[in-house]
Amino acid sequence: SPDEGWQVYTSAQAPDGKCLCTAVIPVQGTCSRDLRSHQLRQLTEKVQNISQSMEVLDLRTYRDLQYVRNTESLMKGLDSRLKVAAESQKSLNTKSFQELKDKMTELLPLLPVLDQYKADTRLIVHLKEEVRNLSGNLLAIQEEMGAYDYEELQQRVLMLEARLHACMQKLGCGKLTGVSNPITIRASGSRFGSWMTDTMTPSTDSRVWYMDGYYKGRRVLEFRTMNDFVTGQNFVQHLLPHPWAGTGHVVFNGSLYYNKYQSNIAVKYHFRSRSVLVQRSLAGAGYNNTFPYSWGGFSDIDFMVDENGLWAVYTTNQNAGNIVVSRVDPQTLEVLRSWDTGYPKRSAGESFMICGTLYVTNSHLAGAKIYFAYYTNTSSYEYTDIPFHNQYSHISMLDYNPRERVLYTWNNGHQVIYNVTLFHVIKTSGEL
Repeated sequence: SPDEGWQVYTSAQAPDGKCLCTAVIPVQGTCSRDLRSHQLRQLTEKVQNISQSMEVLDLRTYRDLQYVRNTESLMKGLDSRLKVAAESQKSLNTKSFQELKDKMTELLPLLPVLDQYKADTRLIVHLKEEVRNLSGNLLAIQEEMGAYDYEELQQRVLMLEARLHACMQKLGCGKLTGVSNPITIRASGSRFGSWMTDTMTPSTDSRVWYMDGYYKGRRVLEFRTMNDFVTGQNFVQHLLPHPWAGTGHVVFNGSLYYNKYQSNIAVKYHFRSRSVLVQRSLAGAGYNNTFPYSWGGFSDIDFMVDENGLWAVYTTNQNAGNIVVSRVDPQTLEVLRSWDTGYPKRSAGESFMICGTLYVTNSHLAGAKIYFAYYTNTSSYEYTDIPFHNQYSHISMLDYNPRERVLYTWNNGHQVIYNVTLFHVIKTSGEL
């Protein structure tokens, strides 16, 4: 639907009769839901809220009941003393009267507990009314959906999920056509650094890693969520056994891949075990500012991840300083295949991979644009002209996250993200 941000540019019929359609996926893809599912979701949220309220009530009632039980003996003792005093007022001397006052003082905290019971009673009445309304709504939905039995509904859901999955697989990759305006997440750290989320883990894992500086660093901060990163709270520290060089680090499936300082050695550090799982030399790769990006900063070796896996971008003397793209085995760090792009690395501001294509900016300063694209699937290249707003005028890290479909950048002490627009050519035989 165009309302959801989809844009269909062309559609035609191929010679073999298949339908060819070209579309652009929205920046934030959404799936439309019918009215029934929307109502069910609202009802589910209400049930969850009621359940939470009932749990709070249960805990509070248990706590207050314990307090009442503890004061039961005091109340019985006070009752017997009052009966004695009523029967024989002569026995109520000054000392006895003071003891009665002390007993009454001990029971004063019981008053707010009783007040809480009154408030809880009103809440229970409200919750009973909510449950009654929920029952009516669910009954109406059940009657409306009564035309389908459970098994038929389940089959329909499975079929729709399979079709959606197949459609998303077709939309999984595409050609970069646009980059959004920058979204500043936080301003922190020095002028140079890197930050990232895991490029592979499920969306429920929203941890953020933060590495300030571009050489000799060993301190990696792990924030629990993006919100914690924004506020600078709830983080743990990892101290790497080997210092890093540059800012071309990436987190992939729970491990950090980085370039060991003063070497062309790639290191795989596992966060959970806090240990190096493997390290391997990238044969012939330049290091120590031999072949950095235009901004320098020991950025000779740049690791990145896209929909196709782990990559290393660097250069060698044999390639005369031109960018080399290598597919890397994430388990062994062995180079699986390499491509010589022909683009001089010292003329590149930064680069990133999307769907097996290397995109290169022509500068790390203001006025930069995405200027060059190398396609590993065809071993070919083209010059591009994609605007790229460099808001803070000095980018020292630029990486694509395929899980979130955004670019992460470190821009002059600012942590910034960009949404991307991909151009898709969908070929289908009409089943979707």
